[in-house]
Amino acid sequence: MLTEVVLLGRDTNRPWWDYPGLEFWKFLNLIVFATALTYIVRRRVTDALRSRREGIRRAVLKAQNQRDEAVKKLAEVDSRLAGVESEAAGIWAKARAEAKAERERILQDAEAEMLKLREQSQREIESAGKVARQELRRFAAQQSVKLAEEVIQREIQPEDDARLIRLSVERLGSSRI
Repeated sequence: MLTEVVLLGRDTNRPWWDYPGLEFWKFLNLIVFATALTYIVRRRVTDALRSRREGIRRAVLKAQNQRDEAVKKLAEVDSRLAGVESEAAGIWAKARAEAKAERERILQDAEAEMLKLREQSQREIESAGKVARQELRRFAAQQSVKLAEEVIQREIQPEDDARLIRLSVERLGSSRI
């Protein structure tokens, strides 16, 4: 029989599920262990996967909300930017208009000031002319008096002097009466 077992490579007295290396109880033990492990781990894995799925769902919702807010803020910024550009154009137009008005006002003020200065200069010239004429008259009168004194001193003799004094006294006497 030993030759048979060696020739066939198996023992004929054992059932098919009990061959060496292929024992049925090992498979049965593996199946029971895998089932128990699956039952125990399945709840934890399911809970972990469920909580992970919920976390991912919340993260996706949060990301969508943040994206929506960012899109809304971007639209608001774009509208503000468009408003800023139009506002800047308005400010430039207003500044140009104000600068033009200011330039006109300054020119008008300068012209009015020039007119005032001309009138003032004219008055000063006329005043200076009057003063100069008065000084010239006074100078001429002084010179005339001086010249008359010189002429009188040169021309009048002592007898003319006595005669003039007498005439003056007579005039004074006749005017009192």
